[in-house]
Amino acid sequence: MKYISTRGDKTERRFCEILLEGLAPDGGLYLPVQYPKVDDATLTKWRGLAYADLAFEILSLYMDDIPAEDLRAITQRTYTEAVFGTPQITPLKTLEPGLALQALSNGPTLAFKDMAMQLLGQLFEYELGRRGETLNILGATSGDTGSAAEYAMRGKAGVNVFMLSPHGRMSPFQQAQMFSLQEANIHNIAVEGVFDDCQDIVKAVSNDLDFKRKYKIGTVNSINWARLLAQVVYYFAGYFQATTGNEQKVSFTVPSGNFGNVCAGHVARMMGLPIAQLVVATNENDVLDEFFRTGVYRPRGTADTHETSSPSMDISKASNFERFVFDLLGRDGSRVKALFGAGGFELNAQEQALIADFGFVSGSSTHAHRLATIRLCHQQYGQLIDTHTADGLKVALEHRQPGITMLVLETALPAKFAATIREALDIEPPRPAGLENIEALPKRVTVMPVDTKAVKAFIQAHV
Repeated sequence: MKYISTRGDKTERRFCEILLEGLAPDGGLYLPVQYPKVDDATLTKWRGLAYADLAFEILSLYMDDIPAEDLRAITQRTYTEAVFGTPQITPLKTLEPGLALQALSNGPTLAFKDMAMQLLGQLFEYELGRRGETLNILGATSGDTGSAAEYAMRGKAGVNVFMLSPHGRMSPFQQAQMFSLQEANIHNIAVEGVFDDCQDIVKAVSNDLDFKRKYKIGTVNSINWARLLAQVVYYFAGYFQATTGNEQKVSFTVPSGNFGNVCAGHVARMMGLPIAQLVVATNENDVLDEFFRTGVYRPRGTADTHETSSPSMDISKASNFERFVFDLLGRDGSRVKALFGAGGFELNAQEQALIADFGFVSGSSTHAHRLATIRLCHQQYGQLIDTHTADGLKVALEHRQPGITMLVLETALPAKFAATIREALDIEPPRPAGLENIEALPKRVTVMPVDTKAVKAFIQAHV
């Protein structure tokens, strides 16, 4: 399996060459030269597999430069009941016939990011050990990526983590999860801006090739292909739980800000998983919803990025979106480079018509919708959901199709967003044991302005 850039650099690289990279040298994102296709016989063979075995089968199609016995050992270490709380790893919670939540938030940080980050931690330690090298991870988080990365990487040999987050814009629980970690290899930087400012700094540092190579900068954001690839697995796992035969189709609704989670669904669909629709659910920051409705991609600036009660989706520049556009436009790297270099863009009518061929539809949700959906889900189905999952369920209910099961990806546990749960239901969401007083723990964090040079200087001083 070989990988190329979305921006036209056709240099083909193996998986382990790009594992520790963020952006490609031309500023694009890595994608396989072609997606491996999964036939009916393979789906049947995979249908009864345990999650760790399914992960091995799917990942081995893309990571063929890691010996099979090593990769199998990595997936077996990663996807355990001890780490994720259930033998199914991502069990379905049926709300009613044809409608279910897929629970992705049973990992150590109570968010779906653990599904990929726990694997990435194992892969990084394996590959760095194989090379005898070290890595300085630079990431940006709107709430959940940061804690998932830090919990996966803390104490890992040869790895430092520098995580940027928007100062004061995460929930108190999310902040405490990150800032309370005391391991010497974990560094938290709170940027006085929004998530997109943090993401822009990560991209600016990644595009400084001299700095990137000198300080061995890697990334765990969903621009990292390995992370997105890990997420492909749970689409297959959800499909197998929701169906009894390969002739059946399912749809997935995905709360989305940075387009990484739903992009993994796109990859699964391109591989041949029988997905009817991929439903993109946004909050008030509705850049993606606007695109799928109108063909116009219009990123917003800091001043126009709303602070909402589903803060992990408070994103107005969807960095993973470029991968889908590359496929949508027939893998024309030069056109993708021109479009994203210009900032926003508008598809022509012929290109816009192609969106439906890829199964995408969308919708958006507001704070009032979140409150109403949290109440509905609790009263009608007996399930307590977080604010992001509520955005997903609200939009999912608008896009159900007769005879096709709708799976809503549950992206975090309600405990992370207690204030909104109290507002909606006047109850305190339960917390897993050991996290009762996490906000009171001592914190390690450095506050900085929106300044790439300052971040570079901090990295230089701490490696």
